[in-house]
Amino acid sequence: MNMFGHQSYINPTFAMPSVAAAPRLPSAQEPSKGEGARAPSANDDGPRATAYRTAQGDCVQLMRQYDDQSFDLVLTDPPYLVNYRDRSGRTVANDDNDAWLEPAFREIYRVLANDAFCVSFYGWNQVDRFFAAWRAAGFRIGGHITFPKRYSSSVRLLRYQHESAYLLVKGQPEPANVIGDVIDWGAYTGNKLHPTQKPLSILVPMIQAFSKPGARVLDPFMGSGSTLAAGMLCGRHCTGFELDKSNFEIANKRLARAAAAGARMADDLM
Repeated sequence: MNMFGHQSYINPTFAMPSVAAAPRLPSAQEPSKGEGARAPSANDDGPRATAYRTAQGDCVQLMRQYDDQSFDLVLTDPPYLVNYRDRSGRTVANDDNDAWLEPAFREIYRVLANDAFCVSFYGWNQVDRFFAAWRAAGFRIGGHITFPKRYSSSVRLLRYQHESAYLLVKGQPEPANVIGDVIDWGAYTGNKLHPTQKPLSILVPMIQAFSKPGARVLDPFMGSGSTLAAGMLCGRHCTGFELDKSNFEIANKRLARAAAAGARMADDLM
């Protein structure tokens, strides 16, 4: 038990070592350092992945168990620092403080391969705190991606009809495919699995653009497992961490079903 919550590990029904049993992954199991960002142009091909790794607990502590440059891409949706509560009363762990923000992105930078990308969603009204953490970690800003919605998430001073993420850069990576910085949100997921659930339709093109088939993709704030689900569709080897036990269990049910179905999955697959 620590200040961030209970830490435990679950391995799916695949022959993968647990994090607890092997705190440091042998370098021989990893892609060549820096290789992940320099992907081939035909980057939407490759076998569907059915293996993944998840762990419940504080992502900062969990990332510290990995060697430098263990992952080829980080795609994540961290708490927005807005103390969010949806209509049904669901909340997001650690959304009421930023104590985790800089330590988490320092670890993300460390475990990310040289010449690689991190895509991070963020709270637009807390962008100064996110920028400070990203730059303190060592990232430079590579671009800004907007996801227009076909509905309003809320209505206050404006009708809020888009989400945003920043493309963060370590080293001098080259994308496999140069995509536009506006990606349509697509159909509303209904947030059935998570109060701030992201649709696979926006995650898949970013994974295809910023990593290659077979790359190792990390989401330290896994939620209901959407990044891992999208990564499996693209033939990536995915790792996810989640603090909230309920969300962790939802993600594992979803991913197990997806793996059993050969990585054919929907946003609400349970």
